[in-house]
Amino acid sequence: MSDIDAQRLAERIDTVLDILVAGDYHSAIHNLEILKAELLNTVKEDVESLAKKQKAPWEI
Repeated sequence: MSDIDAQRLAERIDTVLDILVAGDYHSAIHNLEILKAELLNTVKEDVESLAKKQKAPWEI
């Protein structure tokens, strides 16, 4: 499973907040959409890797 770097995530959220404070709502929304897509992709990769994990005989 991949780990989400909480510090990096917090920094990116701070960046979006700074953009909002500056009044550039379009860029802030765009950055949030990119972040959302990356997080969903991370979750999808985790689910796929768990599905491919070879099961022990008693789990079949």
